[in-house]
Amino acid sequence: MRRLVLAPRWLQILIVVVLAVGIFFRFVNLNSKVYSHHEIYTSLRIAGYTNLQVKQQIFNGQVISKDTFAKFLDLNPQKGINDTIKSLAVEAPQYPPMYYLIARFWVQIFGNSVTAIRSLSAMISLLVFPSIYWLCRELFKVPLSVPGIAIALVAISPIHLIYAQEGQAYILWIVTILISSAALLRALRLESARQTEEARIYNWGIYTVSLAFSFYTFLLSGFIAVAHGIYVIATTKFFRNQIARAYLLSSGIAFLAFTPWFIVVLANIFQFSSYSQISHSLSPINLIASWLVQISRIFFDLNYSSDNLFIYLFTFIFLVITGYAIYFIWCSNHEKTSLFIISLIAVPVVPLLLPTLIFGGASSIQRSYLIPSYLGIQIAFAYLFAVQLYNGRFSRRQIWQMILALLISAGIISCAVNLQAETWWSKFVSYGNPQVAKIINQTSRSLLISDDFENNYGNLFSLSYLVEPQVRFQLVKDKNLPKIPQSFRNVFLFNPSPTLRKGIEKKYKFKTQIVYKDKYSSLWKVVKLT
Repeated sequence: MRRLVLAPRWLQILIVVVLAVGIFFRFVNLNSKVYSHHEIYTSLRIAGYTNLQVKQQIFNGQVISKDTFAKFLDLNPQKGINDTIKSLAVEAPQYPPMYYLIARFWVQIFGNSVTAIRSLSAMISLLVFPSIYWLCRELFKVPLSVPGIAIALVAISPIHLIYAQEGQAYILWIVTILISSAALLRALRLESARQTEEARIYNWGIYTVSLAFSFYTFLLSGFIAVAHGIYVIATTKFFRNQIARAYLLSSGIAFLAFTPWFIVVLANIFQFSSYSQISHSLSPINLIASWLVQISRIFFDLNYSSDNLFIYLFTFIFLVITGYAIYFIWCSNHEKTSLFIISLIAVPVVPLLLPTLIFGGASSIQRSYLIPSYLGIQIAFAYLFAVQLYNGRFSRRQIWQMILALLISAGIISCAVNLQAETWWSKFVSYGNPQVAKIINQTSRSLLISDDFENNYGNLFSLSYLVEPQVRFQLVKDKNLPKIPQSFRNVFLFNPSPTLRKGIEKKYKFKTQIVYKDKYSSLWKVVKLT
């Protein structure tokens, strides 16, 4: 059994090297990708502006420059932390304020550049490594190499690189999921050991604080708490011992601490619902397929589109390995561990997926909501490799060593390709903005006209980072038509509503020609009729 416990020297070296490469990747080319629609909202919330305040000043038909957008992304001395919290409470209650308050403090020190804001996520991502190490140590006593392999898989995971270089709260949520889960397992483990009442309060207190922190980081942490509850009920005599009382008290205090923001969510539930309706319709089959594709992207991601058949081949391969990994843990007399991993994978997903499948296919459920599932799958993979690398005949161990080498190579290649790209699937509605900006920048004396149709608001801010300084914007709202100055040689319409495009054609006797289109947005060129 000794060989099941200690990791060989070559594996220890491999883990250290992969970890170093992963850390390096997180801080390279932070500003190379488009600053996306969702990241724009991060900057606006940090600055304390509401959508209404900004729209009143830019969607007024006036010709403006890219500098006009920039002033709303800078910290304003007249707006403080209260404005940041208020903007979230009024317009985006689904996003608790923890990350935004940390980001505001960070911006006050390092500035509000794209690199500065994304560097916060990169720094937070370093906490993932000790956090997943701790969780794996609580889950598995042997092999001792499980935490190390888990760290290696996370270090070069393309999905983790995305969130480590994204100006959003997701990377902080990952950390809180790992820490709260590890804290729960630690508190449960120490219940079977002799400990003073002070030590017991301290152990459960760590879980309480970490769970409350998770609540204030991301609203769906409630599903993590449910997964924890299912695990505790299933693995203890829940209704007849002090463990139940300790767990209920700890989780209850954590939720009580979150009550102020929960009241905010309830008070603005209609705003939350209206936000959730901004989506693109998908059939149930296509929705499930898009979610399953994410399993392969945990380990291998070259930004393939859904039209590429290779992505479904990779998805099938990783889906089979994932199922085998969970089955392997269960058959290795780790029923409690496998139950925890299954709960982490399934509980946050099922409540979101079932209503979508039953009541209609809408892709409003973002792929980032699958983050707990990503973590559970990676931990299952880590245990599978840790055991298979030592067990069986030499030829069998060699096969698993080759599979691990291929998996790590796939991750490194994926990360290297990602770092060189100017856009990625994770940018969603802003995916095509670099191409749109290139088309506009190739012309002179250009005017970009748009309205507040669909996701244009945040996307126009995103475009302002990419266009040349001489490009001008003219923005209108509702059914208003702009007064187009004659001084511009090239006039473009960015993702116009049908009302705006047809209204301009009719009013000015112009023709509009589409010059770029993807599934999220379009760019039209205004052509004068001769």
